[in-house]
Amino acid sequence: MITHSPFQCDFRAILRLISPGDDVLLLGDGVIMGIESGITFPALCNSTQHVYILKVDLIARGLLIYISPQATVITYNEFINLTIEHPQQISW
Repeated sequence: MITHSPFQCDFRAILRLISPGDDVLLLGDGVIMGIESGITFPALCNSTQHVYILKVDLIARGLLIYISPQATVITYNEFINLTIEHPQQISW
């Protein structure tokens, strides 16, 4: 789970810790990383197969229309299912 803007965290360190089979969830200010024209999303996609973004956080920031179609926008219920599916989690 990435909750911080790429401008307020060590994005390169995060990329080094993500394995190809990991699922990544962007929430809070972390949803900024899902912007299609941004510099962080391509790097994130190269690090993992699945990038999920919490819809309510996108709406709250007015970013829903700017998100890459490669990302999966999810609801709170789907967020809960992801946390059940992945009992080991790391938050940045």
